[in-house]
Amino acid sequence: MAGSDGSVAMTPHVLIIAGSDSSGGAGIVRDVETVSAFGLRCSVAVTAVTVQTHARVERIERMPPQLIAEQMRAAIAANPIAAVKIGMLGTAATIDTVASVLASSLPVPVVLDPVLASTSGRQLLDGGAVDALKRKLFPLCTLVTPNLPELALLTGLPLASGERDIVSQAAKLFETGAPAILVKGGHATGASATDMLLLPDREPIRFEASRIAVSMRGTGCMLASAIAAHLAQYETLEISIGKAKRHVFAKLLAARP
Repeated sequence: MAGSDGSVAMTPHVLIIAGSDSSGGAGIVRDVETVSAFGLRCSVAVTAVTVQTHARVERIERMPPQLIAEQMRAAIAANPIAAVKIGMLGTAATIDTVASVLASSLPVPVVLDPVLASTSGRQLLDGGAVDALKRKLFPLCTLVTPNLPELALLTGLPLASGERDIVSQAAKLFETGAPAILVKGGHATGASATDMLLLPDREPIRFEASRIAVSMRGTGCMLASAIAAHLAQYETLEISIGKAKRHVFAKLLAARP
């Protein structure tokens, strides 16, 4: 317990705000596992409890917004929070609550993985909550990390077919106040999986890795959590993304048959 171990209390923590996954393939389990790999500790605010296998989401029980707020405030009071990673939120009410607590409490880096649907296709964010996500949370974030389908859903545009489309769609998210967008290339095709860091009025910064023919859930959770862990250790955004990309690549490589 933090109260009986001063070293635990002083270790930088990443606050994970996300849903649970009973299969262990994604969500909070992945987040904590990833942050721990870099020598940091986690605090958590559970937004939803899900019943999942690796094939499908069978049930979702969302936490009351007030309970989420109380978890966040308790974590902030108990530990030195050095960064925040946000995953599944579910509803506009939860988004409002998380944004309110963050705005009043934490001048630290915030990484948002905009979880809109599960790998199996189950909707995880209410349709009417997308606007709230962009208006309320994007301006509070250091980085937003959509994949290509999420970028299309966030902008209301067709799936981007190339870099020009990606840059154009990201520009629409800058209009909502997002300071930086990392568009993940895992859903693209080609020999390389290229993630693009986009910032207003700057040339894209590309992070490339060989595409590995292996299926693994939770890579988006893993990447965002790894970025948050490095930001918590005062790395720059670009260095944090590069190190996180290499971490995910190593995990994928290790998972090959």
